[in-house]
Amino acid sequence: MQTSSPPDVWRVIAAEAAQESRLWSEALLPEHRRAHLAVFSPLAREAAALGIETIYEGYLLHYGRPRLFGPLSEDVTLLLGDYLYAHGLVRIASLEQVEAVADLAALISLCGQLRADGRPGEGPAWAATAALLGTGRLEAPREALRVSGDARPLFEAAASAAGPAAVRRALEVHAGRVG
Repeated sequence: MQTSSPPDVWRVIAAEAAQESRLWSEALLPEHRRAHLAVFSPLAREAAALGIETIYEGYLLHYGRPRLFGPLSEDVTLLLGDYLYAHGLVRIASLEQVEAVADLAALISLCGQLRADGRPGEGPAWAATAALLGTGRLEAPREALRVSGDARPLFEAAASAAGPAAVRRALEVHAGRVG
């Protein structure tokens, strides 16, 4: 598994997926059609960028419009999304921060619950998780969303850590990919 600086994120995600499976290779969009668009990694530490964007690409395969991969059968889409979730978690685990892996696993679970229930809030959950990854400061804001449907504490936590303008930009781009 390669490590990556932010400009290499897209190349690494695509190359490693293609190397892993012929199906993933065939699913890659031509280079000129790929959207090299960082969504939540700009809110995070640089070392986590590749892991976050890998997981987010998996999320987009499940729930939105992926940036690197084209139309696939439902089964292949599910498998590729799950592969990217797992691969992104492995990348974060390589940073040796157990809390960060737990934060991302909780994010994936929470977003799945929100989607299944038809409830909003996954954007602020992504933003706060990226901005506060591994800090131990996400449980209370996540609980507010899970229990009462209030995403405001997640937005505020993300804005406090990464700046309100950066969080708003990430949420706008996210809305364009999942809306």
